Amino acid sequence: MTTEADRGAPPAKAARDQDQERDHVPDTAAPPRALRYAALGDSLTAGIGDPVDGGWRGWAALLGAGVGDPGTGVRFHNFAVSGALTRDVEEKQTPAAVSFAPDIASVVVGVNDTLRRAFDIQDLALRLDRVCGALAARGTVLLTTCLPDPGSMLGLPAPLAMPLARRQRAVNAVVHALAARHDTVHLHMAEASWVADRSLWSADRLHPAERGHRMIAARFHALLAERGLALGPEPSLETDQLPPSRAATLLWLATSGTGWVARRCRDLLPELLRLAAYEVTHWARGTGARLDLRAEIALSRALAALSPGAPLARMGE
Repeated sequence: MTTEADRGAPPAKAARDQDQERDHVPDTAAPPRALRYAALGDSLTAGIGDPVDGGWRGWAALLGAGVGDPGTGVRFHNFAVSGALTRDVEEKQTPAAVSFAPDIASVVVGVNDTLRRAFDIQDLALRLDRVCGALAARGTVLLTTCLPDPGSMLGLPAPLAMPLARRQRAVNAVVHALAARHDTVHLHMAEASWVADRSLWSADRLHPAERGHRMIAARFHALLAERGLALGPEPSLETDQLPPSRAATLLWLATSGTGWVARRCRDLLPELLRLAAYEVTHWARGTGARLDLRAEIALSRALAALSPGAPLARMGE
């Protein structure tokens, strides 16, 4: 005759014993780590226009201070380099950023590409697609923004400004397509209100002043907070410096601005003058719409070349 001891404990009792054993297992879970934020891009993200302690701070650093949990903090690394093209972001910044293993990464680039003679929207789109894909593949939340075109920011004459405007609209359309695909935290900076408020911009009219950097950081913080991804304090909008005066703008143009224009002129100006001549010729013939159509076709080809899954966008979106 088999006894209960011979058969072993009933299943219910055995399960209770296992639960009790699990209750006494020491908690070996790793402590929560600091949130990691990587910033990729060009001079805008490097902080040009927001000088502090002999260097540059910028919106990304201001945002980085407010995204982490106050209990664990944040590890912020700014990979952005002044003058960077989309190629530089893909080939140099992205591998380093992926190794950093960020939870959040901002990717803001493209204006410098529009200022180069050999602007190629399809090449830019493919590179930006690979940058976003490499970061998103590891679960990183992406921050993106569309930007105003440099022609309108600099107040160039229409024949010179229009080619740059088409280029930047195409870049913004690519960014919008990738933002929709990867569900990025997206900020619209191409709106007329951004361009019109000169207190947001530094003397060079291309980079935000301190107030502009603070505004960008605050806007991104609000968007991240809506997703529960910004647990620290909102960046302050109180500035330490006065907005650049007209005299400061003229001084920049006469000193640093001269060198900036000279460097760009060697590469861009001959091409820009050629494009301006096309603008004037087409205006005289009443065929200006053809230039817009060419830009639309180039953009369509660029979007069609993106990896599967990227939604389409149109010029101006």
